[in-house]
Amino acid sequence: MSVTARNEAVFAAVDLGATSGRVITGRTGPGKLVLTEAHRFPNAPVRLPDGLRWNVLALYQGMLDGLRTAARSGPVTSIGVDTWAVDYGLLDADGALLGLPFHYRDGRNGKAAEEVLAACGAKELYTVGGLQHLPFNTVFQLAAHRASAQWGTARTMLLIPDLLVHWLTGTVGAEITNASTTGLFDASAGTWSDTLIGRLGLERSWFPPLREPGDPAGTLLPHVAEYTGLAAGTRVTTVASHDTASAVAAVPATEPGFAYVSCGTWSLAGLELAAPVLTEESRAANFTNERGVDGTVRFLRNIMGMWLLEECCRAWDRNGTAPSLPGLLAEAARARPFTAVIDPDDEAFLAPGDMPSRIDAHLVRTGQAPPGSPGGYVRCVLESLALAHRRTLRQAARLAGREPARIHLVGGGSRNELLCQWTADATGLPVTAGPAEATALGNVLLQARAHGLVGDLLDMRRLVARTQELRQYTPQGDQRAWDRAAARLGTD
Repeated sequence: MSVTARNEAVFAAVDLGATSGRVITGRTGPGKLVLTEAHRFPNAPVRLPDGLRWNVLALYQGMLDGLRTAARSGPVTSIGVDTWAVDYGLLDADGALLGLPFHYRDGRNGKAAEEVLAACGAKELYTVGGLQHLPFNTVFQLAAHRASAQWGTARTMLLIPDLLVHWLTGTVGAEITNASTTGLFDASAGTWSDTLIGRLGLERSWFPPLREPGDPAGTLLPHVAEYTGLAAGTRVTTVASHDTASAVAAVPATEPGFAYVSCGTWSLAGLELAAPVLTEESRAANFTNERGVDGTVRFLRNIMGMWLLEECCRAWDRNGTAPSLPGLLAEAARARPFTAVIDPDDEAFLAPGDMPSRIDAHLVRTGQAPPGSPGGYVRCVLESLALAHRRTLRQAARLAGREPARIHLVGGGSRNELLCQWTADATGLPVTAGPAEATALGNVLLQARAHGLVGDLLDMRRLVARTQELRQYTPQGDQRAWDRAAARLGTD
């Protein structure tokens, strides 16, 4: 049932991605949803002697500075925090952080994953947790951490957004959409899996009580309120702290039967379901069942995403040969179609490094010629991502028994007109692109709902559709050309 809003309110969304963080204020009211960026700051990992780490202290400081800027614009009703998934910090008995959290792209997890699978078995892990096998899932990272001196001192595990909320409020909890990405969550019961935690020799007491989006998470600690200038007692509201869950909550779908692609550093493509799909066929296809808002399930696969293009640009920048992104996209549009295609999910593309050289190696290995120009690489990456979107959504539809009528492509990738059009062309489905700030919108709307200013999930999505800029793409060209390109990869 819709809630009739009596006034307007301002909510602060802390939204941390893999390459940058920002604090965004959202003003909501009857038929109104306006975002304003208060502060943006970089998020760059730090390579230490023992591995690749997140500079979480710099992220926390950036968050505080952003909240300080937000406070200058007027009263803030509450704050919500979302980040990427799977990474965590360990706390000791005093609540102190035991070292900077490891980055999921660190190379320590391969052997540990083998040990976990030997103890539990891939089928049991999937039957309980329903997760896509990725070498950096939290369960594997914890197994890799076990040999460290910190392990014996640890008393609590907090995923990154829960850690930041803890520093803001002093409270301890585990938000459910992010908890569902750990591999230690029961996808059917919606609780921590005592079975898996016990089987792997982990301490159950490390895993805090679960929180749902909309639950209160506490109020700002006095020193935080003093530094930021926010009012004493400003509330922190639990949002869908996995950024993809917040983004999917803000998909501007006014009708059921849609597919989504949340496209940024990663492309997360799938369907919103009422229950997990835990079949052997789903496990073999490497699909994940992650918690969404209101008990929904995000049935999806992780695809490497715009990371491939970002790393290409960084490599060209290091060589002093980087053209502007608009120039690259214009060159890509003129390049010959389907000269080269890659599988974005190849593990060779996971770690930071010289991406053009890795693409060359992949192409040589698959009997294709390297593109030879920056625009050719960009076309290769974007066409390959469109093919990956096609493959993943077709598999999801088959496994879930539900054919989507439209794709909603949200996140930063929705600004890329080539990717949006080629996704429509490859899949043969219309694409609605936008909003680009879907994660921040979902964060703000879940806070607004908790404070009685918007109604249910459908009301939230209708408000996004009415207030945000969207673009429509219809399939064009010869889909047989996409069929032939997919056949070259052998992935359809």
